[in-house]
Amino acid sequence: MSLKIICSGYLVRYPLGGMSWHHLQYLVGFQRLGHQVFYFEDYGWPSSCYDPVSNDMTSDPGYGIAYVQNLFQQHNLADRWCYLAEDGTTYGMPRQQLAQLLSQCDVYFNLSNINWIPELKECRRRALIDTDPVFTQIGAHGLGGPLSSYHALFTYGENVHRPGCSMPTGGAHWLPTRQPVVLELWPVERGHPSAPFTTIMNWSAYGEREYGGRIYGQKDREFKPFFSLPRDLGELMEIAINAPEAIREQLINGGWRLADPREVTRDPSTYQQYLKSSRAEFSVAKHAYVSTRCGWFSDRSSGYLAMGRPVIVQDTGFSDFLPCGAGLLAFRNPDEAIFSIRQLNDDYDSHCQAARAVAEVYFDSRRVLSNLLEKSL
Repeated sequence: MSLKIICSGYLVRYPLGGMSWHHLQYLVGFQRLGHQVFYFEDYGWPSSCYDPVSNDMTSDPGYGIAYVQNLFQQHNLADRWCYLAEDGTTYGMPRQQLAQLLSQCDVYFNLSNINWIPELKECRRRALIDTDPVFTQIGAHGLGGPLSSYHALFTYGENVHRPGCSMPTGGAHWLPTRQPVVLELWPVERGHPSAPFTTIMNWSAYGEREYGGRIYGQKDREFKPFFSLPRDLGELMEIAINAPEAIREQLINGGWRLADPREVTRDPSTYQQYLKSSRAEFSVAKHAYVSTRCGWFSDRSSGYLAMGRPVIVQDTGFSDFLPCGAGLLAFRNPDEAIFSIRQLNDDYDSHCQAARAVAEVYFDSRRVLSNLLEKSL
């Protein structure tokens, strides 16, 4: 049965490659399941639009509008979107048409908890996809309205409500989900063991938060033991990072090669190219994810896996439900990180093959999105 599905997100306001892929996996994935798919976005707050050219926040959505028009044209979504701008202008379909679609749709998905407009009250079913566990539940991230406004709540914190997980719940019941991957959009090419380990990182995002007498931090808290890792191991390692100058200097002194995140994430193609040119991913996770063992797994890491690039990432508890040791390697401390790097180098081709296999079995959009729909309706 073909459903009418509406998603909202953060594309016009943050027109970069990684964010684009996060959304496209849902939009294209639902389409390939045979459903009618639409997208909308509201400006949300003053000067909410990031312009990569000027590297500034602005109320002018011009760059993002042109970006989304081009992006959606490539994926049969050209006439299926709407953006509500700060000055009252509506781009794409008229707001009246959007309101009609919302009243008629079978289900609305709020991707990343970043949109709310009054017309959403008319939706038959509303589902929230929390991609930033812990911070969503303590109210530090999101503009999607009260959790009670949704018929179903999903989170990338897949260990929620399970023993050993101390993730706050905000007094709500959450269902586990993960990033879908439209595998056909992620071609596999042979990796090169002489290429660098890479990742794309925001050093501290919106800072740490205190809740219930406990601190929930960002990646900066977890990275401290790894500043000199490339120098100590003699490995080629690179980060595309937005960080203070003092941190950049410390990284360079530790042997890290730095890339410009605006360049490597300029659009979906440059983003994929960056992942493809890597030997593997190496990355830490947010302190909040690690300390709560919430089970969060990165949409970026799922992209590496889909392209046949192994992933060495800090364990947030995902080792409870994802297979680790081949293609996907989890570490809890520097010694385990070093062991994982050496293990990958010893049998690189096998780890590349295993990486794609993990993506196919655990992140295939057909399986992930079918499960999401079943639990939403």
